[in-house]
Amino acid sequence: MFPKPRTDLTPNTADFERLPFIKPTGFREYDARWLYPDEINLMGLQAIGLGLAALFRSRGVAPRIVTGHDYRSYSAAIKQALTSGMLAGGMEVHDIGLALSPMAYFAQFDLEIEGVAMVTASHNDNGWTGIKMGLARPLTFGPDEVSALKEIVFGAAFDTTGGGSYHYHPEVRDHYISDLTGRDKLTRKLKVVAACGNGTAGAFAPQILEAAGCEVVPLDCDPDHSFPNYNPNPEDMEMLHAMRDAVLASGADVGFGFDGDGDRCGVVDNEGNPIFADKVGVMLARDISAQHANAKFVADVKSTGLFMTDPVLKENGATCDYWKTGHSYMKRYSHETGALVGFEKSGHFFFNPPLGRGYDDGFVAALAVCDMLDRSEGKSLAELQRALPQTWQSPTMSPHCADEIKYDVVDRAITHFSDVASSGGQLAGQTVRDLITVNGIRIVLEDGTWGLVRASSNKPELVVVVESPTSEENMRAIFAEIDGYLSTQSEVGEYNQKI
Repeated sequence: MFPKPRTDLTPNTADFERLPFIKPTGFREYDARWLYPDEINLMGLQAIGLGLAALFRSRGVAPRIVTGHDYRSYSAAIKQALTSGMLAGGMEVHDIGLALSPMAYFAQFDLEIEGVAMVTASHNDNGWTGIKMGLARPLTFGPDEVSALKEIVFGAAFDTTGGGSYHYHPEVRDHYISDLTGRDKLTRKLKVVAACGNGTAGAFAPQILEAAGCEVVPLDCDPDHSFPNYNPNPEDMEMLHAMRDAVLASGADVGFGFDGDGDRCGVVDNEGNPIFADKVGVMLARDISAQHANAKFVADVKSTGLFMTDPVLKENGATCDYWKTGHSYMKRYSHETGALVGFEKSGHFFFNPPLGRGYDDGFVAALAVCDMLDRSEGKSLAELQRALPQTWQSPTMSPHCADEIKYDVVDRAITHFSDVASSGGQLAGQTVRDLITVNGIRIVLEDGTWGLVRASSNKPELVVVVESPTSEENMRAIFAEIDGYLSTQSEVGEYNQKI
């Protein structure tokens, strides 16, 4: 009998080598993330593999699963331990090797397989590992599935009778690239910077973009799991600055930055200016709604208010709903509501049929930007961005807050700002027009200025974003209100950056 996982072991001890160890907080809202080996060991990953087999059977889903791994020094070992557990639980495991997360999602369609367990820490720093999981394409786990898996794993409620089988599919890489590039070539010759931060996407980006008809300037595309230049995170200013420098030096039309597992894409325009992903989303929504009448979109609560107010989107008959931040939430909500595209400020974009299969893929997003430029009658990306109504917007700011307390801190913030609004009080010199509490709290002031506080779904952090359609002063004023409140909460630590 496989033992129940422990929560109190320490690396470099005998028990750590003979018992499964899993820190419970690694099971997050919709995927799993741990520091390895401080928060999970290889036997703990075997237990998760066994748990996945039991979960699939309990949900009446055929125990067949795609697995792959990202480019980190320990990811192949993590995947091997997870695979051994899935095989012991009787699963049919289809391994695609070194992969991007969207390549694993594609493999579910290509191989006609229900499940996926992609070993990746995405854009997290080295030392992190994780698993993105799903049991019904194109969706990934939500809180219900994660909670059920956690209960099975810690209760050791799995069957170790074996009977699994292993299949390796090296051909999926070529199928994935062909699927992305089997399209009409661009009519406009575009020079593009492809920045990959030495992450997994570097093994794919130049080939995909060249096959689409672009002239590619590779930047940090040689995979190196030490990430010697910067972390592969297109929301990080260090990566965006590297992209800016490469665009200006090469005279490129656009810079694309792909995160560690390739499901997000950051953008720098031809003048070297980073464009936050939600603004890129508005630009794409303008272009797509001109091709598809009365298009429906979804944006996450961190995203710009322009999705609701942009005059071009209104003229095109487009509508937009706001929903919870998180790739699993957005993917599911976009799919269930029939939205043409879901846009998330972090750079996860979800193109549904006929534009895509519904999962997030940084290359689908990059090619959509190329198509937009191809249809723009020679306009530059900077010109398209300047055509949007101006807003003053912060980057995503992330003060540290422990996983065990971050949701309680956000609940307190909801109560505090709700009390101010209900009593008729003012924030930043204005009355509160609306409070959106579908995911943390988004405080909307009288002039449309807004600020968001929510808990990060995959790191021990809070998330703070602010924006104003009227002035930088008002943007800074709403941030001062939020920051002033958070500074009174002893559990909230330093920001990764501030405006």
